[in-house]
Amino acid sequence: QVQLVESGGGLVQAGGSLRLSCAASGSIFNIGTMVWYRQAPGRQRELVATTTSGGNTNYADSVKGRFTISRDNAKNTVYLQMNSLKPEDTAVYYCSASWGIFQTRENWGQGTQVTVSP
Repeated sequence: QVQLVESGGGLVQAGGSLRLSCAASGSIFNIGTMVWYRQAPGRQRELVATTTSGGNTNYADSVKGRFTISRDNAKNTVYLQMNSLKPEDTAVYYCSASWGIFQTRENWGQGTQVTVSP
C-alpha cells in the first residue's frame, strides 16, 4: 500500500503564510515528479507547482513569486511554502507522486483545506 498524507492546511488572513507537507509512505519507491494541485469550490482542479526528482520546479503563473515547492527525498516528502496568501488561494490542496520502476504509477493524497480570509 502507498499513502500520501497532506498536512499544514488551515485558516489564515490575507497576506499570511502557510507551509503544506505531503509525506509518502508504504511500498513507494523511485519517486519522480511530485505535484501540488488545488481545487476551489465550483472550479476545475488547477496545477499549482511541480518538482522533479532532480529538483527542477515549475509554477502556475498565479502563484509565481509567492509559493515555493521543495522536497526531501530522504523523507519522501514534498512541501509547499505559501506566502502572501490571497483569498483566491482558498482551495483544497492535493499532492501527487509518480513512482515505480518507470515512474508511471501515481498516487494522490486526500487533500488539505486552505482558507484565506480577506
